[in-house]
Amino acid sequence: MKLSVLDLVPVIEGGSIGAALAQSAALARHAETLGYHRFWIAEHHGMEGIASAATAVTLAHVAHDTTTIRIGAGGIMLPNHNPLVIAEQFGTLEALYPGRIDLGLGRAPGADGRIVHALRKDIHRAAEDFPQDVVELRALFEGDARLALQATPGKGAAVEMWILGSSLFGAQLAAMLGLPYAFASHFAPAQLDDALALYRERFQPSPGLAQPHVMAAMNVFAADTDEEAMLLASSMDQSFVALRSGNPGKLQPPVAGYRDSLPPPARKMIEHMRHASAIGSVDTVRAALAAFQDRTQADELILAGSTYDPAARLRSLDLAMQATQGL
Repeated sequence: MKLSVLDLVPVIEGGSIGAALAQSAALARHAETLGYHRFWIAEHHGMEGIASAATAVTLAHVAHDTTTIRIGAGGIMLPNHNPLVIAEQFGTLEALYPGRIDLGLGRAPGADGRIVHALRKDIHRAAEDFPQDVVELRALFEGDARLALQATPGKGAAVEMWILGSSLFGAQLAAMLGLPYAFASHFAPAQLDDALALYRERFQPSPGLAQPHVMAAMNVFAADTDEEAMLLASSMDQSFVALRSGNPGKLQPPVAGYRDSLPPPARKMIEHMRHASAIGSVDTVRAALAAFQDRTQADELILAGSTYDPAARLRSLDLAMQATQGL
């Protein structure tokens, strides 16, 4: 089973952005030594608890501290950007770290209306233009002669492009363009099965990809016991509740019995968002990974799961990799 890592570069309560960036690089180095295939970072803006807003810069920092693991964006929210700028940024990354750069593309803004205004974008029009922007971006990497301006760096860069999604729209676009598809089931699992079925059914081969290729995301918190893993997961549970309550902040310390303390609507929301999760000991995580892979038939799984103690995330990656042995 091919495993990868999704990191939100969390800023913990009492911590700093500098520390979060250093810990992300340390996590990538550890993932590399364990044999993880990719290390992805997501674009978020205006969030006190996430330090990955300047995604390409953060990726350069992480790539500099690693040697073999693929490094990429999971993803860049393309409606926020001009395709030429993204081609230049990721063309630069590929020139610095050849053969290692991925570019996952999402249609959501990764922010609320205030950030959209600050970015000076017409988000409704930008979202509508997303398919065309993806086509333009691929043409920039290919150096299509029909373009009015070539990307330098960017032209000829061997950047591996992906479409990200949490609905049927992304699945249809990835299938139409013959691109690999990553589904954000770690926070929006509702349409997972339908989206993967649609992608595979409608996939059109492209020069870069002969057959469908799927990556599905899971929340994974692995520890020595189920109880310890549930405690670790409570930090991210708190983040989801705060986000959905309109009050996002830094990643909080774990709280024993946190889920049981919530009112039923909040508990139901967490249970839904944690539908694609593996939380527990090695044996518990192994069973959950096997069931999820059997359900999705994914070619790759990417593991999310921020912990308040960075050492606990390192340990979790170690145990999760152990859990795949024999699957």
